[in-house]
Amino acid sequence: MIPLHDDNPTTIRPIITVAFIAICVLVFLWQISHDPRGQQFIVYRLGAIPITLLGYAELNPQIALIPPVITILTSMFLHGGWMHLIGNMLYLWIFGNNVEDAMGHVRFVVFYLLCGIAAVYAHALPNANSEIPMVGASGAISGVLGAYLLLHPQARVLILIPLGFLSQLVHVKAMWVLGLWFVMQLVSTALSDPGQGGVAFGAHIGGFVMGLALIPLFKHRHVPISNPFASTRRIGR
Repeated sequence: MIPLHDDNPTTIRPIITVAFIAICVLVFLWQISHDPRGQQFIVYRLGAIPITLLGYAELNPQIALIPPVITILTSMFLHGGWMHLIGNMLYLWIFGNNVEDAMGHVRFVVFYLLCGIAAVYAHALPNANSEIPMVGASGAISGVLGAYLLLHPQARVLILIPLGFLSQLVHVKAMWVLGLWFVMQLVSTALSDPGQGGVAFGAHIGGFVMGLALIPLFKHRHVPISNPFASTRRIGR
């Protein structure tokens, strides 16, 4: 299920959303401009490594570049490959503009970074001995998805259901798209082995929950919060 577009207009230009996308793309182009060994060094130097972040070990001085706590921020702008980057930027492009619209540019920057920080710790704390670097914007973007779910649950999202020659384009309410996405993260977390690396599903959950928690504090006062699963009652004939 691949989201392609939503029918939710905005009242301001999403300059921060576009800026985050541009930064991630430029950083990734910088990453791949290095040889494979150089790319690995970048991930270890700027990625968030749970065991060093939590102070249980130190990175080799020949590799260490910045204090581990700073990697919480730098890791949000690194990606592990083209598909990782494209998938994250697609979700940010579709859902980020409306969340930015609901709170304004400056608040959106703070909101996005706080969700990313929560995502890093949601992954690191249960995997304190992991030496595998965590990279990617997906934790912060998960916070954006959580916020969107409360702001615009009834918005319609155009999604692609890839079924080979039978692939379908359908419009689905955001609450079902994002609700299913969250359930998939829960199931994937239960089935995954964090010690083997791969996708940090726990970070997605942490970011999403932080987005749900923060949106009432960050949105403009006039912007309503919706119950995603409240039934709509029709009156009259």
